[in-house]
Amino acid sequence: MSHFPALVPLDTPLLVAYSGGLDSTVLLHWLWRCAQANGSRLRAIHVHHGLQADADAWVRHCQQQCDALGIELAVHRVQIATTAGLGLEGAARQARRAAFAAELREGETLALAQHQDDQAETFLLRALRGSGIDGLAAMAADSMLQGHRVWRPLLHTARSALQHYAQQQALRWIEDPSNGQDHADRNFLRLHVLPLLRQRWPHAAAALAGSADHCAQTRALLDEEDAELIAHLEVAPRVLSLELLRQVSPARGARVLRAWVRAHGAAPLPATVLRQLQHELLEAASDRQAQVRWQDHAIQQWRGHAYLLPAELPVLPVDWQTTWDGRAPLPLPDGGQLSLLGGEAFAQPVQVRARRGGERILLPGRTHSHALKDCLQREHLAPWRRAQLPLLYAGEQLLAAADVVVSAPFQAWLQSASAQLQWRPGGW
Repeated sequence: MSHFPALVPLDTPLLVAYSGGLDSTVLLHWLWRCAQANGSRLRAIHVHHGLQADADAWVRHCQQQCDALGIELAVHRVQIATTAGLGLEGAARQARRAAFAAELREGETLALAQHQDDQAETFLLRALRGSGIDGLAAMAADSMLQGHRVWRPLLHTARSALQHYAQQQALRWIEDPSNGQDHADRNFLRLHVLPLLRQRWPHAAAALAGSADHCAQTRALLDEEDAELIAHLEVAPRVLSLELLRQVSPARGARVLRAWVRAHGAAPLPATVLRQLQHELLEAASDRQAQVRWQDHAIQQWRGHAYLLPAELPVLPVDWQTTWDGRAPLPLPDGGQLSLLGGEAFAQPVQVRARRGGERILLPGRTHSHALKDCLQREHLAPWRRAQLPLLYAGEQLLAAADVVVSAPFQAWLQSASAQLQWRPGGW
């Protein structure tokens, strides 16, 4: 049996996830003792799933225990949506994380009660699903949730040590009846598989959790290399050079693509989408405009580069137009913005409208106008950005296509006014 950890100094206010079960009861009591030792702030959160008949009684129990210790308790009642294809366990986990994120205050760390046996179960579950290094790393002792630290201080402590602590401290906890049912995969491992493994290998849980630690160390090294490679491949935010990416081995390229989309907050790349990307982008001719989509995002190939975009890019409505005096930034219907920086407002308000086709513009140093379409192609502006361009007019004279193509008269005015036009497109 592993030893229960000694009291530790707390350097941040904590929000403790408290279900009322053995594990979270031990965690809450131990952290309360740690907080008492150095005067740290400690709160608890209980998520009411509404899945058990006794759920209301569990709330009362948790409130009583927190009151006895002088701990503030926040109770979140959640609806479990099983329509997202996550299953009951996955949907409940997602609802809990949303409740935690909603409750966390600035500077607070979320403390969770997962222990060594939980880690062993997670490792086995991931292995049975055919996970690679990233999945087999299982749970991290330190991670992040929407800008907040998530801390699992008992991850290297055996459940038997938690039981011993609870008995020593005469703690009271709730026994969830669903823990004795084996229809859930995790419960099946806990009730049948791990006890069988322990008959032959008494330290099975510690060994499996140790393998997860080794995988986590390997993943950290790979993540570091991925970040260095992405810095080399990413020629602009959300834009990868396909020429450089094709020089990387397929296995490394797959890791880089997964890490790249994750770094920009996109949903993880499913294996099928990753294979499609490798086939359609990395093996395709560079002049193709292949696109691969998943959930709310798409990766679009254009002129030898891969662009990470929203699946549905907003565009300016063809009939949209407004007037603008330049005094304040102009919000655009697609979520973008036009700004006039550094100078005074326009002497006369300009008209701003969407592209309608056939526009011409007089460029600096030229004596006759040019088709805007040709100018935009020379500027290497991606097709989806062209559909978002706001055009500035004085009467029927085209002054500028955002800050991409600027006419001779407007350029002269900007210089004389020490001003700069700035366009921030929507959809990034």
